[in-house]
Amino acid sequence: MTAATAVAETRTRSLRGHYGFADLARMEWIKLRSVRSTSWGLAIFTVSLIGSALLFNGLTSAAWGHMPAADRASWDPTNLSFTGLIIGQLVTAVLGVLFITSEYSSGLIRSTFAAAPRRPLVLAAKTAVFGGLALLVGEVLAFASFFAGELIMRSDVPHASLATPTVLRAVLMAGAYAALTGLFGLGLGALIRRTAGGLAAAAGVIFVLPFLTLPLPDSIRNDVTKFLPEPIAASSISAVRPEAHALSPWLGFALLCLYAAVLLAAGTFALARRDV
Repeated sequence: MTAATAVAETRTRSLRGHYGFADLARMEWIKLRSVRSTSWGLAIFTVSLIGSALLFNGLTSAAWGHMPAADRASWDPTNLSFTGLIIGQLVTAVLGVLFITSEYSSGLIRSTFAAAPRRPLVLAAKTAVFGGLALLVGEVLAFASFFAGELIMRSDVPHASLATPTVLRAVLMAGAYAALTGLFGLGLGALIRRTAGGLAAAAGVIFVLPFLTLPLPDSIRNDVTKFLPEPIAASSISAVRPEAHALSPWLGFALLCLYAAVLLAAGTFALARRDV
């Protein structure tokens, strides 16, 4: 079969709609692993998460002998191991935005929709491929950061154990939170279609919204901030002392899943309604 024949057959199959979710998922996987931003972003994510665990757990445990009694009582090495999520959450959100907006900026999105006119199915494939990779990498790095943080601490400092239910929950949620912020970015990218706008919106959702509540009275601010992604993440990765004025970890996680679903649904609606 010649290349021209293969292209013609592919176009015919596309026009007839003879493609399915698995075909689109393979196409999106090729796109995701072929762009340099994916490898660079995952490298930064790895360094930020594991490097921060080694740095902060090592420095804090070294000062254990001089820590006040109150700080010792609230010592949470699990939470400290995930300090790198401050950067990591932004990295996955950026990758989510770029996964779709880069196609708009390059014009590739026209070819994608010409080959696969069912746009909601295209975004569903992007969501499955990117979300699956982000969740896998997030969980692997969450466990790696946890063990790195435990390894670097002095032997006379209290360690955490995965046998403790709150610790295992915190580790699992750290990886899942990274994946969810990536899906936030993907939904925002589909909705906005522009890289700069998508990145600004993602950064605003993660970092800016909590600061906008600072001028509010404490009673109102506490009621508002507990529904924002970053405070929910802080509550989810705490294994020793619950965050003040926060939702329970599992309720917060469910709310984050709802936020991701709403953004992706809005992005799907926008893709279906627009010309390109």
